Amino acid sequence: MWPFKRKKADTEIRSSGSGYTTQIMQARADYISGVEGLAELTGCVQGCVSLWEGGLSLADVSGTDLLTPCALALTARALALRGEAVFVIRDDGIVPCSDWDLTTRYSKPVAYRVGIADTGGGKTETVLAGEVLHFRIGCDMTMPYVGSSPLRRSRLTAGLLHTLETALSEVYANAPIGSQIVPFPEAPETDMDSLARGFRGNRGRVLIRESVAVTAAGGPAPAQDWKSQDVTPDLSKAMTRETWVAARAGIEMAYGVLPALSNAATTGPMVREAQRHLAQWSLMPIAVNIGQEASEKLGQPVKLDVMRPLQAFDAGGRGRALSAVVQTLAMAKEAGIDPASAFELVDWQNFTEN
Repeated sequence: MWPFKRKKADTEIRSSGSGYTTQIMQARADYISGVEGLAELTGCVQGCVSLWEGGLSLADVSGTDLLTPCALALTARALALRGEAVFVIRDDGIVPCSDWDLTTRYSKPVAYRVGIADTGGGKTETVLAGEVLHFRIGCDMTMPYVGSSPLRRSRLTAGLLHTLETALSEVYANAPIGSQIVPFPEAPETDMDSLARGFRGNRGRVLIRESVAVTAAGGPAPAQDWKSQDVTPDLSKAMTRETWVAARAGIEMAYGVLPALSNAATTGPMVREAQRHLAQWSLMPIAVNIGQEASEKLGQPVKLDVMRPLQAFDAGGRGRALSAVVQTLAMAKEAGIDPASAFELVDWQNFTEN
């Protein structure tokens, strides 16, 4: 009926799962969840990340020139803090991606929508999986195409370390550390203020003040000394040091760094053993995964080695082993024994007889 308009059916509007806002929110959620606990703000985590960066950037790369030390350092930092790193392959090199979204088939990526950062504003491109180097660690069976950082896998310990260091920083910033309460007979407020300023201004000097007994409230005040009372909080009862050391050791183990490396009483052999442990059990498996991904995408065998550049082996032990091998070979030839057969008995492969 005029002037009324016919009521139209309400149009239901829903946000699509691939909309721009959804992508931004998902990217931010993935970024935040990848570093949840904020332990990356601590010196312990940054020290472990620096070890990863230095170790991978020094790796010997054979088979390609695209994996430069700078690209490997970016990869190490991204893997340590986010659990995955994505690069787009171009003719002049590989381009790092700030964020990405992917489509999978049978749990394998088939296409990527990547964001490339630039000074004048980033841009988004859609590329096939063959054009992308996707490195990831800590994958789960439910999502093998998504990596997770050591901080995310040890979220409880990371949160504990962050909470401890935050609490300690607040204590040292706000607590009355070094403050004392000195009893003093009743006096005008102006005299008390001048006395307090005298204590503050004569730091390090011996201050002599006269204490007199006064009568107040109908009777004499009890005689007492000027024994100061310290108001510095006693943090030893909260076992903050022990808890902090344990949390730091847990984070270091999550990154493959032996806690003894940060011990003040550590020795040279222990430092070398920690370096070997980091290179052999943490960085070398990552290097193997990077080489496998690069070999599949670049179409040629690519290998990375971090053991030789980091000297992550016992040089003295290798020298003694080489001397024993040479001596054993000489004895085998004198006895008429085939060295290749002898080496097969001890499960040594790739033996070449000179």
